[in-house]
Amino acid sequence: MLLGLLALGLTAFFALVLIVRLVLAPASGEWAAPIALGPVRFEVGVPTAIRLATSSWFAPHLAGHSINTSSGTLQLGWNEAGQNLEMRCAPCSVNVPALGAQPVRVAQLFATVRRDGNLLAGRFEAQPEGAEGAETGNPAMAGALKGRWDGRLTQQALHLTVDAEDAPIARWYAVMVPTLPELKQARIAGTLGLRAQLGLPEGALALQPRIAGFSVDGLGSEALLGARSSCGPSAKLTKDSWLARAVISAEDQRFFTHPGYDLEELGAALAANQKRGGIERGGSTLTQQLAKLAITGSERSGERKLRELLYAVEMEQTLGKARILQLYLDNAPWGGALCGAEAAARRYFNRSARTLEPAQAAWLAAMLHKPSAELVQWQSTGSIDAARFKRVAEGIRGISRAQRETLLKGVAAARFAAPS
Repeated sequence: MLLGLLALGLTAFFALVLIVRLVLAPASGEWAAPIALGPVRFEVGVPTAIRLATSSWFAPHLAGHSINTSSGTLQLGWNEAGQNLEMRCAPCSVNVPALGAQPVRVAQLFATVRRDGNLLAGRFEAQPEGAEGAETGNPAMAGALKGRWDGRLTQQALHLTVDAEDAPIARWYAVMVPTLPELKQARIAGTLGLRAQLGLPEGALALQPRIAGFSVDGLGSEALLGARSSCGPSAKLTKDSWLARAVISAEDQRFFTHPGYDLEELGAALAANQKRGGIERGGSTLTQQLAKLAITGSERSGERKLRELLYAVEMEQTLGKARILQLYLDNAPWGGALCGAEAAARRYFNRSARTLEPAQAAWLAAMLHKPSAELVQWQSTGSIDAARFKRVAEGIRGISRAQRETLLKGVAAARFAAPS
């Protein structure tokens, strides 16, 4: 009898697998993805599965079930009045390429899905953990982030548009990084809204943030006004020095016009990283890089990026552009254990940073992209990334035509002796 029951159970299981495979089998050219039913793995047509899961006759049967995903466990429900499939993930992780390789964790994410033919629509809410507003004394942190989304489904892809409503920036922080220590002392003003467009399965993402009135105080960054660098004597460079101009060309073309962050550069970095399939371009301003060097450290995580942003916005107010530029130059890494503009100029060219020739300044600035790797290349081949060196020189602003001609001649003839 036991053997008979076992055989019956196995027969029913494989019959179920067969039915699922037949119903969800991808059509020719259809977007497909692998799934597993126990020990059996096979591919399903994703658009077919989405249509089935969101149909009014099948979706109610999903209520009460859960699905394990790479972002978290999805709890499913059905709203009969709205004919909506409901999904809840708590906690949930979300990959945000602009914030680095590590996913951002959200305490609770709730979303609805309603389908009409090949068009989908719904709303979402992202909730913080606990009562962050009450704990920090900032009521702006309490409450959910809300918005709507819609999508268009084809046999090959799903194109989504997400609109997050404007909300206090403090609330965004409370939702995404509720344990950030700075939230207990920072006074964060301003609002953030967001429009995002995502194409699946290729993963193409475009972000259009809306920021208004963003300011930060209470973090104590004014202490850096009198800070001394551990890299050695200050170069005491002004914005008109060749090295300062070259570093701005290499690292932050809009340094003198942005408020500590550069939305245009972040968008360009996101597009470039997607094209290359990895984190190749950071999008950080000089102010954000200074925050990393002086305060937050270089951990590759979304949490560090968000901390860095708070300090950068405050430093723009407490330090000003001239001091930020000077502090960055005095602390920037220049290969191995070497840091600071003065130490780098003397080590590599045996002269002070203030007396560097234009081509030498552009050479040093071009190293900042990957200083240790550029140093190794310089030592082994006698050169650094030639294309980047030329781009940095060509991007230097605020110089006369004669100065530019002299600079580019120097770049064309440059062959500096590699440091031993």
